[in-house]
Amino acid sequence: MTAPAKEDTDRIVEAVIYLYTESRRVTKEVARSLGMTGPQVTAIKLLEGFGDLSLSALSERMSAKNSTITGLVDRLERDGMVTRARSTEDRRVTLIRLTPAGRKLAGQIPVTSMEMFARALCSLDARERDQLRGLLRKLTDHIRKDVEQLDVDNATPTRESHGI
Repeated sequence: MTAPAKEDTDRIVEAVIYLYTESRRVTKEVARSLGMTGPQVTAIKLLEGFGDLSLSALSERMSAKNSTITGLVDRLERDGMVTRARSTEDRRVTLIRLTPAGRKLAGQIPVTSMEMFARALCSLDARERDQLRGLLRKLTDHIRKDVEQLDVDNATPTRESHGI
């Protein structure tokens, strides 16, 4: 990679890290003020915005493994924020649904980080947003493949891990 290309790449990586870090920081502050975790706040706001979601759909929207989301939903259910209900369309699917207490809490949670992103995106014209969406989709697809490969590589036992 040439020096100018590396410099451009470094600046882009720094910008992405900044956006991610600030978003998490703001979400954590909101969560802390409510005695919750950032992922719990995110799950409640997603359920408020999208309605009932299956565990898989919630996992996908939060970019987390089903096992991680299962524990998160267990805690939210224990705290009376969500319930699990069988889908009327597909009995094999369990939907996660906000309770009245969960809906009330969701209404009190500010979505500061999301609002900041929305304001920043609205500062772009339609062509710029379209270009950004395409570029982000391309980056996401590439990273998703890399992560899947890492998961496969990490799941494969090595000779060393078996003392061979």
